Amino acid sequence: MQAVRASWLALWSSRLLVWVAGIVAGATLSVKAGVGAVNPRGLTHGLGLVGELLAGPAARWDAGWFLLIARDGYQPQLGAHTQARLAFYPLYPLLTRTVGLVLPLVIAGIVVSVCAFAAALYGIHRLAALELARTGRLAAGQARHAAGWAMLLIAFSPMAVFFSADYSESLFMALSVALFWCARTGRWKWVGVAGALASATRAPGIVLALPALAIYFYGPREDRAPDWRIEPERLSQRSRLARALAGLRPRYRVRRDLLWLALLPTGIVAYCAYIALAGGDALSPFKVEHQVWGRHLTDPLSPLWYGISHSFQEFRHLPTTHRLHLRSFYFLAAGLVATVGVLRRLPLAYGLYVIAAIVMPLSYSGTGEPLESFPRYLVVLFPLFIWFAAWLEEHPRLRIPALAVSALLMMFYAANFSTWRWAS
Repeated sequence: MQAVRASWLALWSSRLLVWVAGIVAGATLSVKAGVGAVNPRGLTHGLGLVGELLAGPAARWDAGWFLLIARDGYQPQLGAHTQARLAFYPLYPLLTRTVGLVLPLVIAGIVVSVCAFAAALYGIHRLAALELARTGRLAAGQARHAAGWAMLLIAFSPMAVFFSADYSESLFMALSVALFWCARTGRWKWVGVAGALASATRAPGIVLALPALAIYFYGPREDRAPDWRIEPERLSQRSRLARALAGLRPRYRVRRDLLWLALLPTGIVAYCAYIALAGGDALSPFKVEHQVWGRHLTDPLSPLWYGISHSFQEFRHLPTTHRLHLRSFYFLAAGLVATVGVLRRLPLAYGLYVIAAIVMPLSYSGTGEPLESFPRYLVVLFPLFIWFAAWLEEHPRLRIPALAVSALLMMFYAANFSTWRWAS
């Protein structure tokens, strides 16, 4: 019940702040869709003066694609006219369409996002309290307190506007939290279901197989004790190489419940099969990333070098687009620092998940702006916020300033998003 109360408080207070910032910005600033923005009538504009003002914090930029899919489907048989839609995975539009049977689509998308966000916040509180108490560095009461702060840091994070917008961020985060919780508690059937749904929500859902396997073989697990355990006294007597090899040995035997993890990629497989049956190319969800959205395979260090090299140039001499997307590098740099903290403080599965989820978009980035939208990719990586909350628990004087700065940035980006200015 403590988690329920805390998640409810974080939910309504942060969403109220997002909507106030968005509505005030929409009423006082010019609102005009940018070049290349999807702005379908009746979904993101043409809603009337009050309707468009209220929809501002939800129905902008990629929300147009999700709402179009929810209304009209993918229509792959039409070729180039609908090809760009195939980059957006189907679970969120499907849920929006279902709720849209009784509500307008824009509101239906908000309902799906907010409900998923509420579930994610509750799960993060439970998961953070479990993990931070397990390490022994925080007492049980401190771990629960830090869990509350982890939830607040996510709810008021700079990119938190996307958690209540017509986007798939909150749904994906809720499913990833569910997968971790079910894996930690040994519910492997539900791990497979959550992973399958996550892979039908966003392409990075497939990387959740890595932490699921790590928890299965190495733990920590609440469902049973390890099958193999080496006593610290015996381990200390071995050579460094022997200790390293011993650390690689799985702690849990393979059982039949491992087969449930085969469900994880079925979301993507089912989506590709649907596209093929509807008259399109089964591989088009992957091909459009290059053909339409200009993304290509590269080494993950190139986007990093892009950000570093531009950071040493005078900011005022950079083109406007470079200034906007240079902010993404600052978010990425903060995310990499937090990743080190996750690897040091949380179980290995969390660090592997964060690393894989960062490397994947770095390795498949845009040609012109390789770090485009990276802050939005980072905001769903909840282990980063769990580590930050644990760090703030040990530095209590910084808690309020950190939350205040984050909330102000959230309001800034919510105002940008609502007025069609770049927010990620």
